[in-house]
Amino acid sequence: MTRVESLRALMDERGVEAMLIQKSENRRYLTGFTGSAGFVLITAREALLLVDFRYVEQAGAEASGVEVLKADRQFLDTLAELVPARGLQRLGFESDGLTYKQYDDFSKRLAPATFVPIDGVDRLRWVKDRDEIERITRAVEIADRAFAHIRTLLRPGMVEREIALEMEFFMRRNGAEKEAFETIVAGGPRSALPHGRASDRVLAEGDLVTLDFGAVVRGYVSDCTRTVVLTEASRKHEEIYGIVLRAQQAALAGIKPGMTGKEADALARTVITEAGYGEAFGHSLGHGVGLAVHEGPTLSPREEAVLAQGMVVTVEPGIYLPGWGGVRIEDLVVITAEGCRSLTRAPKELLVL
Repeated sequence: MTRVESLRALMDERGVEAMLIQKSENRRYLTGFTGSAGFVLITAREALLLVDFRYVEQAGAEASGVEVLKADRQFLDTLAELVPARGLQRLGFESDGLTYKQYDDFSKRLAPATFVPIDGVDRLRWVKDRDEIERITRAVEIADRAFAHIRTLLRPGMVEREIALEMEFFMRRNGAEKEAFETIVAGGPRSALPHGRASDRVLAEGDLVTLDFGAVVRGYVSDCTRTVVLTEASRKHEEIYGIVLRAQQAALAGIKPGMTGKEADALARTVITEAGYGEAFGHSLGHGVGLAVHEGPTLSPREEAVLAQGMVVTVEPGIYLPGWGGVRIEDLVVITAEGCRSLTRAPKELLVL
């Protein structure tokens, strides 16, 4: 099935005659259009991409399988003409895609058509095709090279912000469109912050340094975390790092299609809990990656969704000890027919730099 046909199957399942798509990732997934504004209107027979004056030429060059229409800047006047002209009575929209004001305005202007919230549109993107996996793989390769590069520079006396900036520059110089998210560099006690933004802190001897980074290639992202030690590793560094590494290895060996996200999470969480650090692993084991850096499915204690071949997810256990520091190791993997295959090639042994 094509992507639009998959959406039409969801429309039939939810009992709506048309679907209005606004979220940028879904809009790009369905049409190929990369602009920052626009709506996609899908009916049983039509696929329309509405863009304003700024994007008419770009949409014509990028979009495929849809008819491009020039719309007013606010889009609502154009939709108020299109919807009644087609006799649409039940119009679906992404339940997490509109603000309350947009929902209120659209519901009033498009009456008597009923505006119906639909979840599950993002789920169409969970299983990746070959081209998507190739783009993600290229993004991973660039990020791997960035880690190899930064390892040659990391030393006491460097500032976290300088490291993050150098990694971003390196990825862009080597083919990335941009960084996938704000690069995380957290040293010493700050490494206990799972999402510690790079600060003005100066790295010191004996610091754990957590780096979380990713690249974007043709819209698709990568996501990787590595934790290193500067100058000398203590016994506690080795202990905590070893536990996290064993947890990740257990997950990588056990993840397979047919298991739930909850079962995948348990593969790593059990190792950390049995080692006595269960309370220090407060986030999920992983999440889907694609056009967005966080998408479904999740590998979490609450995820009942079943993993399938072609899904791309992170595997990132961690232990975080306030006042001391933290360790996270994250690979990006693709679910295969037999298990999972790691796309990340950056070394995972404890590196003392």
